[in-house]
Amino acid sequence: MIARIIPVIALAPLLSGCLAAEVITAPIDAVTTTQSEADQDRGRAMRKRDEKLGQLERRRNDALKDCEKGRQSRCEDADALELEIAELQDKPLDY
Repeated sequence: MIARIIPVIALAPLLSGCLAAEVITAPIDAVTTTQSEADQDRGRAMRKRDEKLGQLERRRNDALKDCEKGRQSRCEDADALELEIAELQDKPLDY
């Protein structure tokens, strides 16, 4: 019985070192971002912003058409949408 315990005790420090190395490197791997992941995030943020800009531009164009037909409130809507578009274009990407 003692003959079986001695090899296990002798190997314990080696095994704990392996485990410690895995525990130490695991959080580092979880928080580091590769260049390809950063590129994907940036591309996703660009597509999202472009989609939002497209929606705002369509709404502004519709408001401008109604404004040309004499609906004053739609002229104000078009102006507000134009400001929102300009702000979104000037804002840096969030990724």
